Amino acid sequence: MRTGLSIMLALALLAIFAVLAVGVFGMLQGGEFNRKYGNKLMRLRVLLQGVALLMIVLFLLLSSA
Repeated sequence: MRTGLSIMLALALLAIFAVLAVGVFGMLQGGEFNRKYGNKLMRLRVLLQGVALLMIVLFLLLSSA
């Protein structure tokens, strides 16, 4: 169970990094892509961070039990 949760947490962290990188590069370039997807990408990043935080809490609860 803990191994599976560790893998899912690692994937969530990679997804957060990917969304953040795409969002930052989109803002640097500006233009139509940033106007269309900038806010959506940042909202997705916040959602993914919330999911990762819940996974961390769950991992800590399972580790202490």
